[in-house]
Amino acid sequence: MKIARETQGQDTRRTPGEARDDGPGASAPGRSGATLQLVLATLGFLVNFWAWALLGPLGPGIKERLDLSFTAQSLLVAVPVVVGSLGRIPVGALTDRYGARVVFPLVTVATIVPVLTLSVVSSYGALILTGFFLGIGGTAFAVGVPLVSGWYPPARRGFAIGVFGIGMGGTAIANFTTVRLADAYGTRTPFLLVAAILAGYAVLSFLLLRDAPGRARPQGSAWQRLARIGRLTVTWQLCFLYAVGFGGFVAFSVYLPAYLRTAYDLSPADGALRTAGFVVLAVLARPVGGWLSDRLHPVPVLVWCFAGVAAFAVVQAFEPALMPVATIALLGMAVLLGAASGAVFALVGKVAPADQVGAVTGLVGAAGGLGGFVPPLIMGWVYGSQGSYAIGLMLLSDVALAAAVFTAVKMGGLVRRPS
Repeated sequence: MKIARETQGQDTRRTPGEARDDGPGASAPGRSGATLQLVLATLGFLVNFWAWALLGPLGPGIKERLDLSFTAQSLLVAVPVVVGSLGRIPVGALTDRYGARVVFPLVTVATIVPVLTLSVVSSYGALILTGFFLGIGGTAFAVGVPLVSGWYPPARRGFAIGVFGIGMGGTAIANFTTVRLADAYGTRTPFLLVAAILAGYAVLSFLLLRDAPGRARPQGSAWQRLARIGRLTVTWQLCFLYAVGFGGFVAFSVYLPAYLRTAYDLSPADGALRTAGFVVLAVLARPVGGWLSDRLHPVPVLVWCFAGVAAFAVVQAFEPALMPVATIALLGMAVLLGAASGAVFALVGKVAPADQVGAVTGLVGAAGGLGGFVPPLIMGWVYGSQGSYAIGLMLLSDVALAAAVFTAVKMGGLVRRPS
């Protein structure tokens, strides 16, 4: 469990469950199987995140229909985020124990229930309660990362996990389609469609998903494993970095429609479409962050990404004209937050014990989701009391700058550490 595990295959020893890479003949079959599992994991991440993000695009319309305050609207879209985030901790531990082949279909089936319920409920209390269970879809992330990590060697793991991160695009699909489907075919249509797709994936994953050969089941209970990884300083460092990187992405993906509606007087459909563009750029940047991390190192990639986010947030705090300055600032933050998310999990792949990747992923993923839960509440509260988003965006800039400095100073030694 020492940090020396982060070396990229220079030590001839192998951790349990790590893919072999002994030469072309030995590694070719593994690569073939790994590609299929990566595709299946990415697809599962995408459809579950699509379900997880359904309430975000509908938030402005629900606010107007139920005459909600900005804080109440923020809470509505934030509840699935926090539940999906905290749920990654037990789901990650269950994945370590039982494998993704068992856990992925179960998570997908469990997500169908709240999706169908959303098609029939309308009161604020019922929406909050259903949103609580909708958070199950957000736990899929903690299932896919250990699956992908087991199939790929350390030298390719950052890029592979970055490709898996494309599943974040489920939030883009939600923003592209939810309002349009509801307007064109009725309010129940988006939920019925997503429920059918989830059911199809549950069957597909049950039939085709496989855990990596030689996967070792961890020893001890889930609480004992969490206690062990909790004693690693690097675990909490990763939690902080992911809370800023992925948390920033989640916060924007769920709150940007409301922000654009209020700050720039856009229609719900236009705001959702622009948010989808933000999400698509972040999704495409995630494997780029993993690829750069494999070739450089995650630490310098994170420093530059967080510093760039801090600069763009300051620009946006002055609420410039939507075209072109605000668009450049928001899309710039999308690219940098997406790349930072990929770089953090490239670092997880280097330093996490091989038989506890699920537990580490669950804890770090929970921190990222919680990082996305707090900003919408702060933005809603700040706007409700001050009539401006400037303070909230300046706080984002401060946090991103602190993350850049922390990464450079406290984690710079990981780049120089010998094998």
